[in-house]
Amino acid sequence: MKQLALINPENVSEQEANDYFVREAVRAVVLDENNHVALLYVAKEKYYKLPGGGIEAGEDKAAALRRECQEEIGSEIKVVGELGYIVEYRKFSSLKQTSYCYLTQLKSKTGSTQFTDEEKHNRFKSVWLPIPEAL
Repeated sequence: MKQLALINPENVSEQEANDYFVREAVRAVVLDENNHVALLYVAKEKYYKLPGGGIEAGEDKAAALRRECQEEIGSEIKVVGELGYIVEYRKFSSLKQTSYCYLTQLKSKTGSTQFTDEEKHNRFKSVWLPIPEAL
């Protein structure tokens, strides 16, 4: 998989990052039959993000992606292909995160989301937007 970006606004060194918590995550670009894109709107902070999240112990990337899409956008998805990965360093949380990004297609909408308490607190909402509006 190709690296798409390196996010390191605080110029964290590799040596410094050795003490960081390492997290692997998945992100999905989900397209429906009308070529609308699934996004999560974080109302508390007024921004949009792709559905996805951390890979749990014993879980492969595809399984994590399916679970996260079910939980966050209430949808079953089919993985179509790899888009690439993003590495980011966050000094304030001592975090090195690698997010693996995939192109997916909607299989079905259950409509039932299962947001975490933190996501509820931040007022997450799943939305489907036309591609030009999503960009």
